[in-house]
Amino acid sequence: MSVRIRLTRKGTKKKPFYRIVAADVEAPRDGKFLEALGTYNPMIEPALITLKEDRINYWLGEGAKPSTTVQSLFKSQGFTAASA
Repeated sequence: MSVRIRLTRKGTKKKPFYRIVAADVEAPRDGKFLEALGTYNPMIEPALITLKEDRINYWLGEGAKPSTTVQSLFKSQGFTAASA
């Protein structure tokens, strides 16, 4: 099983809110995921990003790959993962 750290969309129409999750590569975007690792709210200024750094490091250590969007969110927060 290959794991990817990516966003899943929540919220209502035109008011998106995202969860950062660890999910199987083959799972649908808003489908089943393994663990919630944080949140991203782009609707407020500045955008609110919360991360569970210890759990993110765990999944990266297990071989999970972050999506390009999640990687840019990590970079904007100054998060440097041990395995990233």
